[in-house]
Amino acid sequence: MSTTAHLPDRQAVTTDDRALRRMQFGWYINDWANAAFSATVLTVFLGPYLTSVAKNAADAAGDVHPLGLSIRAGSFFPYTVSFSVLISVAAMLLTGTVADRTGRHKELMCGAAYVGAVATMGMFFLDGDRYLLGGALLVVANIAYAVSVALSYAYLPALATPDERDTVSSKGWAYGYAGGGLLLVANLALFEGHDALGLSSGTAVRICLASAGLWWALFTIVPMLRLPSRAGAAPERAAAAPDNRPTAGSLRELARTLRGMREHPLTLLYLGAFLCYNDGIQTVVSQASLYGSEELGMDQTSLVAAVLLVQIVAIGGALLLGRIARRYGAKRTVLGSLVGWVVTLALGYVMPAHQPAWFFVLACMIGLVLGGSQALSRSLFSHLIPAGREAEYFSLYKVSDRGTSWMGPLVFGLAYQITGSYRSAIISLLVFFVIGFALLTKVPLRRAIEAVGNPVPERL
Repeated sequence: MSTTAHLPDRQAVTTDDRALRRMQFGWYINDWANAAFSATVLTVFLGPYLTSVAKNAADAAGDVHPLGLSIRAGSFFPYTVSFSVLISVAAMLLTGTVADRTGRHKELMCGAAYVGAVATMGMFFLDGDRYLLGGALLVVANIAYAVSVALSYAYLPALATPDERDTVSSKGWAYGYAGGGLLLVANLALFEGHDALGLSSGTAVRICLASAGLWWALFTIVPMLRLPSRAGAAPERAAAAPDNRPTAGSLRELARTLRGMREHPLTLLYLGAFLCYNDGIQTVVSQASLYGSEELGMDQTSLVAAVLLVQIVAIGGALLLGRIARRYGAKRTVLGSLVGWVVTLALGYVMPAHQPAWFFVLACMIGLVLGGSQALSRSLFSHLIPAGREAEYFSLYKVSDRGTSWMGPLVFGLAYQITGSYRSAIISLLVFFVIGFALLTKVPLRRAIEAVGNPVPERL
């Protein structure tokens, strides 16, 4: 009698576990899908290629004049990234609030993904001196990417228990680097064989850019089928006060959220630390190809191979730092990774030009600390969010995540504008890691988690 009484419970647990694994896989594949934009477009091909297109349009002084402004052609790409992020901040905050209010996280996430994918495929038409077209497509794609990824982060608290989030988050990053790396292998083969295929190098680059959009669109089908519409807990305010004008209502909710965040100063302190050090991380990632091509004299093949190496090493790095965090705690592991970033920047500053072997060593160092520092930062922040506010808070978090940093590119671009040296530009990023490290040491995580009413994991 007791055996049969317990059988339905075991069946229910098995069914729930199967459904959870199905949702987790859909979430992992979402990273697999959008990492193509981050790796192929932002990190490898678009920076050097858009810079060359801008140089084609430059005047005798080497300047271009978008919107009547005079800027160095070599600064156009980092300035455009920074500009896109200023707009994406408002877009992410508003969309996150709409998502939490209406429960349409998946629809908004996938809709933004397809807008970004179409804009990325449009980069196939970027040639000659059409740098303004490239800048416009980059702005649209980067805003859509930021919104889509911020909404995907909101699913993490519902996909894992507090003690499992480091592992699930790390696995998601590993899937992302695997997906981005796989497409890079195909793009490297295409670029290397462009002569045999009768293609110019520029045409090959444009095909590679468009392939990232196609990849993004294709694999977004999986999270569309496997993730629930709502991420996280249903907020009581939405159920109690339905609004037929979700956008107008969400603007009020957004203002209320921003005011309410002052009630959680420790969450804001952690967010400030992350925004600072991760802005440095993302600037290194997004400007590495530009630095390699313009300052170190690396050719396109070496750049693609180096970024592919980053993707491969980052898979193991994310999983390795996830295992270290289970033993020593996520906060200590992230702090250790920031020390690794400082060493990496120092190596990049003194690295000799025209030495691919040293550039590959730098790529390995970046990959080792890249995935783990970001995956663990994401899982730590998930503990600091009040239930029902996941998309709103992660929208603020996403202000400085893959492809959406703005302070770093701005400092990087200004340093080059003033000095004319990319070495000075790269070493200027040290300030982000030093300040971020100092702020993170000041965050009492256990007290911060208790302050928002969430369960505290066994090890932090």
